[in-house]
Amino acid sequence: MKGILILESGERFYGKMLTAEPAVGEVVFNTGMTGYQETFTDPSYAGQIITMTYPLIGNYGLFHEIEQADRPYAKGFVLSELCDSPSNWQNEGPLATFIMTHHIPCIYDVDTRAVTRVIRNHGVMKGVIVPETMSEEEIKELMSTELDKDVIEQVSTRKVKKRGKGKYHVAVMDYGAKENILRELIKNDCSITVLPCHTSAEEILALNPDGIFLSNGPGDPEDVPEMVVEVKKLIGKKPIFGICMGLQLLGLALGGKAKKLAFGHRGSNHPVKDQQSGRVYITSQNHGYIIDEKTLPPEAIITHRNLHDNTLEGFAIPEKQMFCVQYHPEASPGPTDNLYLFKQFVKMMEGK
Repeated sequence: MKGILILESGERFYGKMLTAEPAVGEVVFNTGMTGYQETFTDPSYAGQIITMTYPLIGNYGLFHEIEQADRPYAKGFVLSELCDSPSNWQNEGPLATFIMTHHIPCIYDVDTRAVTRVIRNHGVMKGVIVPETMSEEEIKELMSTELDKDVIEQVSTRKVKKRGKGKYHVAVMDYGAKENILRELIKNDCSITVLPCHTSAEEILALNPDGIFLSNGPGDPEDVPEMVVEVKKLIGKKPIFGICMGLQLLGLALGGKAKKLAFGHRGSNHPVKDQQSGRVYITSQNHGYIIDEKTLPPEAIITHRNLHDNTLEGFAIPEKQMFCVQYHPEASPGPTDNLYLFKQFVKMMEGK
């Protein structure tokens, strides 16, 4: 069936829809050439319509073991070519089946490079995916829908979960934690207790963990001031490692301010420089907000920078036993060099 992606700025892009279900969300783009299944199941995309810039999606099919959550939380997918004949020895079925099973609106045969150029020029914006037959009045009403702000609550666990049998007990604050992050902690000799996003600092500390992990997650960190309050109570009490949303919440808890990027960092090919060693890492990223480093306290040491735009990608306060990065070190776009951060966390818990 024919469909249209309509951006808030007025541009229209025509294609085909898998189902007649419409979608409304913030339209963003991802530049990864592989990893579409991990992208589609990353909880950090909750509330967003994902445009994949790479033209061929679905060419190696599905492999359910690599999914990052129990289901996709994105509002919709915008694709160029949707491959219906995947080829891979691990393939468990075509991508279209996965998309339709989870009832996620998807439009394909779209000029996704053109969509990306608009977003790069104007910034991310609201958009809708609709059947071509939808009336202009219905489209206008759908476009006027207010976007969700409770996205962290949507993706966080509802109950406490325990996993692993490692030496170090880690309390994981689940703001939208990816499965690979939890697996990597377990691989590094950690037993983990995964906690709902609204767990209080008192409840966390009552578990007497060896360390506290603050996960990735979707949305604007300034939309969850109550979570910032709890994070502030944790600083200096136990070793803390934060990733993505975890960094942003730590930044706000220290008195910093968040800024929205024009079109965000989303993809598997972002160069980040370690400020201490001078080494450059190729990283996987998914965020639309950063912490303004000028608003951080003087004791915060900037540890990593993005080489595309020089934005903050990591900071640490050694005397308070905390460090954090904006990118996803567990996601390997090829190199696995960034896994050292999990080992660094373990050393911090050991007191080294």
